[in-house]
Amino acid sequence: MPADRLLNTVLQYYQDVHDAAKTDQIIGSTTHLLTQLSNPLNLGVLTSQLLTAPAIWHRNDGAKTAIRIISVYHTAAVRVRDNQLEGAKPEGRSEGGGLRCDEWTRAVVKGADERSRRWQHLLVLTGVLMGMEGYDRHSLSRALRNTLEQAVVMAANLALEENVQDGPAAAVSVVTALNFAFPILSEFHRAQINCNALLPIAVWAITGEEGFCDAQFLRTVSQDTTLQPGHVFSWPERSSSCQLLRQMEKQPLMANMGPLSKLAAFAVQHATDTSVVMQAHDALLVFTTRVFDAWQKNRFSEIDASFEGSHLSPETAQTTWPLLWQVFRKLMFGTTAVLQAIVARSLLDPHMLVPGLAASIASRSLQILRNLFFISSRKGNSSFQVYTFSYMTSIDVLSRDGLATEAFLREIRPADAILNPSANLQMNLDLFYLNVAEHLPLSLPTEACELLIVKPAIAYLSQEGPMSASKTEIFESAHSAILSVLSCPQHSALTIKITPFYIVKVFDSFPQHISPRQFRIAFKTVMEIVSPPFPIAAMEPHMSETLLDMLRTNTKTASTTLLPASPDAVSHALEETREEPLSEQSALVMTLVDSLPFLPLPLVEEWLEITAQAMNEIEDPRLRLPVKKRFWDVLVNGEMDVERSTIGVAWWGTKGGRELVLFGGAPEPPLMSGALGKDTTSRL
Repeated sequence: MPADRLLNTVLQYYQDVHDAAKTDQIIGSTTHLLTQLSNPLNLGVLTSQLLTAPAIWHRNDGAKTAIRIISVYHTAAVRVRDNQLEGAKPEGRSEGGGLRCDEWTRAVVKGADERSRRWQHLLVLTGVLMGMEGYDRHSLSRALRNTLEQAVVMAANLALEENVQDGPAAAVSVVTALNFAFPILSEFHRAQINCNALLPIAVWAITGEEGFCDAQFLRTVSQDTTLQPGHVFSWPERSSSCQLLRQMEKQPLMANMGPLSKLAAFAVQHATDTSVVMQAHDALLVFTTRVFDAWQKNRFSEIDASFEGSHLSPETAQTTWPLLWQVFRKLMFGTTAVLQAIVARSLLDPHMLVPGLAASIASRSLQILRNLFFISSRKGNSSFQVYTFSYMTSIDVLSRDGLATEAFLREIRPADAILNPSANLQMNLDLFYLNVAEHLPLSLPTEACELLIVKPAIAYLSQEGPMSASKTEIFESAHSAILSVLSCPQHSALTIKITPFYIVKVFDSFPQHISPRQFRIAFKTVMEIVSPPFPIAAMEPHMSETLLDMLRTNTKTASTTLLPASPDAVSHALEETREEPLSEQSALVMTLVDSLPFLPLPLVEEWLEITAQAMNEIEDPRLRLPVKKRFWDVLVNGEMDVERSTIGVAWWGTKGGRELVLFGGAPEPPLMSGALGKDTTSRL
């Protein structure tokens, strides 16, 4: 059919509402016409009619219609460009309408007139810009590209101003268009976007019905989950909630959540109104709270990650469960990307640095991360720079305000009644609490430190029974929290009070609950704390020697059996690090060696000899060799200060240290050939 006749037919079809198949056919014909029409006026008429056609806009399906319009003009622009390139070749045939890229672009843009809304204009302009300039095509002249980019920004800003009266469909369309156009826009034109108006819409697009639906999908998942015999959970692939999740994943904004979160982060950084940024922060807190509440009510929250295989049906484990966690990871990455921009801005914006407000922002940021910790704590989901920056920066800002720090810990502290709980989700929250508390003892008074850090940590140190991977992780975190408190000089009185109890717990936990690496770190840290120049060394001068005596006594009764591979989380993270073989005995002696650089000067020589003797008591040469290497390292690699090194050199050279370490004791004195030695019995 000739292009002019097809144009009349399509314009007639625009005026009525059709079924989905017919509508798709009309869309295809429109794309074809855009590439075949040679009269610029007809291109303008076609665009103008398209933007008001009931056949196109009756569905009111948000981002899908926006994507459809953008795709029409993107595809048409690419074909026009290809036709121009083909016609420029020697003996090449020019197909289509014969218009050059600049002419075609001007004709189409003129069709975005006052009969349609600004957000509809934005869809057309975005499609043309993507088709002509996307992927470094550079089809337009520099002047026209600059004009087109300016038109995109102007249409976006006008649409953002009219957003309230145009409704949700317009808001979704604006975000969708900017999401695609943003990478193509120059820095100059990006800076002209009205970020004050864009930010609320972008955050809504992430959290609302076009994004993660305010976590409503978790409620439907819970309804379709059943408990089978053997405490096995089943969530069928054919369930309505699974189908809903798959449809949600196919939504245009969900499929482009990465670019969308970057767009929202850009709006955070460039918004001129601080209150808009604060509102976005509050919106993220509300959203993540809903996510956590919905997950808390879901049966799947009861499952420890270590036992998923035994608590999920085969169908669930292979299909629906991975789909759910794919959505969760996308949710966490998108939310954290926006949060990182807010946290970064809070360090520079003078309106966010007001006394009291900075700590409040940090506290709410940590609340957001706490709500998402059931996602970020699994399988390294938090091991990316954006998350680490948001987490550590928020802790750093919060720690500057002692009152705010104490208030935050009191707010999220587990109640005494549920310390050391069995519920998986509560343990997850306690792990987050201990991880945060580990960084904050310097900001707290001693009484608060004991109540808010030491007491919850001791509850987990006192637990008994088998250790799963998650329990091992929280056990490690409890140790770290205690050690962080002990390391604070202003808490010396508390250190004296809890150190004996803590050391006993460390010995009781090794090697069943903590690895040799953890035991060595814990004991070495305590030895450093109770030695000069820490104040506790003057208050309790005999504590360091008492601890060493405990360690030496335990080496005599320790098992000499080779320990299995280290179970702790850090060792798993550093799989490439090959650990030396150790028994319980050799690990204790290794710990004794680690403690040598922190001994008071009068004890150094004595304990060098005791350590060497303990080392010689290790019968297996394969287990003794790593300890001996470590002993040499301590003597020569600079871990000891000058005074202790001087004592060590003298002990090694002139006081029998070399012979004791290398040969197990002092050699026999030199004798003349034929002289009487130790054996003085007669040979007659």
